[in-house]
Amino acid sequence: MKETDTIYDVVGIGNAMVDVLAKVGEGFLTERKLHKGGMTLLDAATAGKIYADIIPEREVSGGSAANTVAGMASLGSDCAFIGKVHDDELGQNFRRDIGAAGIDFFTPALLEGPATGRSIVLVTPDAERSMFTYLGAATRLTVDDIDENIIKASKYTFLEGYLWEEENAKQAALKACELAHKYNRKVVLSLSDKTCTKNHREELLEVVKEQIDILFANEHEIKALFASDDFMGILDMVKPLVEIAAITRNAQGSVIVNGRVKIFVEAEKVETVVDSTGAGDLYAAGFLYGMIRERSLGTCAMIGSIAASEIISHYGARPEVSLRGFVRNRLLQYGKKA
Repeated sequence: MKETDTIYDVVGIGNAMVDVLAKVGEGFLTERKLHKGGMTLLDAATAGKIYADIIPEREVSGGSAANTVAGMASLGSDCAFIGKVHDDELGQNFRRDIGAAGIDFFTPALLEGPATGRSIVLVTPDAERSMFTYLGAATRLTVDDIDENIIKASKYTFLEGYLWEEENAKQAALKACELAHKYNRKVVLSLSDKTCTKNHREELLEVVKEQIDILFANEHEIKALFASDDFMGILDMVKPLVEIAAITRNAQGSVIVNGRVKIFVEAEKVETVVDSTGAGDLYAAGFLYGMIRERSLGTCAMIGSIAASEIISHYGARPEVSLRGFVRNRLLQYGKKA
C-alpha cells in the first residue's frame, strides 16, 4: 500500500465530547474540593451538580483528537474522525460542527444508552483550565467502530491518551494501531493528560514502545509516563522508543527528539493568554500539518506553536480564524516558507 493511495492526511480517534466553558474564581474550586488542572472523570449526577453552579460562556464541540483534526482541517488537511456520540441534541451538534469543519465522520450514533459526553471546563483567572468530564456515549466506542478502510486510507492515525480510561475504547485504539501498521501507516499518540497518563502509565509506556511512531506530550505528561522529574534525562529515555517525540513546555516552548537530535524551539509570543484549553491539541495539529508538507522538524514545531497561540488567545479549543492564513502570515514574518 503506497501513500499515494491515501485519501486522508489523518484520522483522529478519540472521545467525542462537547466542552462547556465557564470562567470561575479560585474559590469555586477550593470550596467544592475540585482538583485544579488536568482532567477528572465524573458520573452524570456529579457533572450535573457542577453544571448547575456555573454560568456557561460557551458550549463547543471538543475532545482532544477531534480538536486536533479540526485544527488540521483549518490548516487545509483532509481529515476523518472516529468517535461515539448519542443521537441527542449535543450529539447532533457535535456531528454538525465536525462536518462544518470539513471532517468526515461516519461513526454510527447511539440510539439508546448514555448521553453524548461533555467536559465542563472551568477557567480560572490565571488561564489554567480544569476539566470535569462525563464520558457518556464516548465509553461505547468499540473495535467494531474502527473502520479498516478509513485507517487504510489515512497517512496518520492519531490517538488520544484519554482512550485508555475505558477498556472498550482502549481495545478500539489497539485495533487501530494494528490496522495502521498492517498498511504501513504512521501511528501518533497524544498523552492528553497528566492524571490519565499516571493512572495508566505501564500500559501507555508499553504502547509507546510497541505501537507509536510519533508521540506528543507536555512536560507534566512525559514526566508522569517515565515516573521521573529529570526532564533532560527523560529526553534520552524517550529517544529509542519512537521516531519523533514533541514535548511542549508552555512559555518555554517545545523540544523535539528525533534519534540523537534534540531541537529546542521557542514558544510563540501571545499578549494575553485567555484559556489554555486545547493548546496541546492544536500544537499537534500544526506539527503534523508541517510534516505532511515535508517541512523541517524545527518548522513543524514553529507551526505547532503558532496554531496553539491562536487557540489560547480566546475561549474554546477550536480555531476562530482560518489557521492556514494565520500560520502563513506568521511564517512569512519569520522568513519561513508557508
